[in-house]
Amino acid sequence: MYAIIETGGKQYRVNEGDTLFIEKLPADVGEAYTVDRVLAVEKDGQLQVGTPLIEGAKVSFKVEKHGKDKKIIVYKYKAKKNYRRKKGHRQPFTKVVVEKIEVNGMGTSLNLSK
Repeated sequence: MYAIIETGGKQYRVNEGDTLFIEKLPADVGEAYTVDRVLAVEKDGQLQVGTPLIEGAKVSFKVEKHGKDKKIIVYKYKAKKNYRRKKGHRQPFTKVVVEKIEVNGMGTSLNLSK
């Protein structure tokens, strides 16, 4: 069983027990966090796709740690004009573990007969 969720402006395919590095969340280390923006859920070969979201579906995470990614260098210049700018950026992230995928409040059970 997997779900496709949206968080931080990006989409992720998640299974229970997966570890993800996502955009920084407003939660402390050790806390549970729930994402209700579930776009699709697959169980036993059957795919349920939301329009655009699946009502009542949610994915629960456990926050492991916060951190910053590797530094990227942004370098701008204009040839022959003596214009050079160098900046660095480190994107903050949150490391989470997927604990549970719920559909319509029924845990991992999923009713796809429509």
